[in-house]
Amino acid sequence: MRMDTEELIETFELLGDWEERYRYLIELGRKLEPLPPEDHNDANKVRGCMSQVWMTCQRQPGPPLTLEFRGDSDAHIVKGLIALLFKLLSGRTPQQILDADVDGVFERLGLQSHISMNRRNGFYAMLERIRQMAQAASAGQA
Repeated sequence: MRMDTEELIETFELLGDWEERYRYLIELGRKLEPLPPEDHNDANKVRGCMSQVWMTCQRQPGPPLTLEFRGDSDAHIVKGLIALLFKLLSGRTPQQILDADVDGVFERLGLQSHISMNRRNGFYAMLERIRQMAQAASAGQA
């Protein structure tokens, strides 16, 4: 599911208007691998999101060690934002995840000015959760 950052940006640019881009985000969310019902629990819940969001992380032994993420939300656009994050970060090493310029990608995609403040806050809460999981994995705690 990993996608090159430039490929993602090009896809967004090709779509043109924001109605098409929102549809693309929703479609990305629909393609997420389902999160098992037992993973919809308090321990996996992402705090700071208006919508319900759950995320899990699985270690893929290496070398190098990489992390695979799974997640779900009860909101279509938010689920698409989860998928976008996973396309950028899943399958990478903990250090690559920590070093990734997701903020820059977010701006280049134009999301900063096209999603609500609540969704932006939720996006950054999800990103922070992924970074915490990467930090824990790099410290051998994941």
